[in-house]
Amino acid sequence: MDRELLDRPVTLAVVEDLPVVIEGMRSWVAQDPHQRVEIVASGNTLEAVLAGAGADADVLLLDLELNGVLMIGRIPELAAQGRRVVVYSVHEDEETILTVLKAGAVTFISKNETADHCLDTILAAAGDRPYVTPTMAGALVVADARTTRPMLSAREREALLLWFQGMNKQSVATRMGISEATVKQYIERARIKYASTGRAAPTKTTLLARAIQDGLITPDDIIEYQSLAAEGGSH
Repeated sequence: MDRELLDRPVTLAVVEDLPVVIEGMRSWVAQDPHQRVEIVASGNTLEAVLAGAGADADVLLLDLELNGVLMIGRIPELAAQGRRVVVYSVHEDEETILTVLKAGAVTFISKNETADHCLDTILAAAGDRPYVTPTMAGALVVADARTTRPMLSAREREALLLWFQGMNKQSVATRMGISEATVKQYIERARIKYASTGRAAPTKTTLLARAIQDGLITPDDIIEYQSLAAEGGSH
């Protein structure tokens, strides 16, 4: 995580059209004994939220369906602006999750998740770390068995797992005893292999989702690491 974020709460902007959901989110944030997240803006339209303090928020929590309109088409432009978009939705099927990840969302969280999972997702997004909630994991591990799976080498899988667990590429290289350039090659090679099967993985989280779908990495591989990190475990 950015060193600056260690010294202050993560700032959050919430775009949601149901006031009761916004109040629920505020309650969850207020009840966190560590006060790790601060909601700096909320509203029922992107324009209203981004016109004020939400413009500089660390994380943008976006309801996928606002006032009856799906917001998938807005995600690419938000991602292109450098915003960490976390999609928050009742639509929790595999296709929807993969669609928003491919569009550029940092991750996805279901409105059925607990307060702890929601806060952990926001914190992970702010730190540019992947986070797999139980709902997301459940949707991905029931992937169609007929899906074409690329053949990744053992070293490619190892590099991906370490990268998904929050290490930067230089740290992955050090752990594996290889150069950073080789780590980048492994990751790019995995992307190319997925693209060649018609299952593009343009973002880190999409690549993680694909790997979970194919059983190359289990949700527990990521969840267990996150738990250790939360307890102060080292990389």
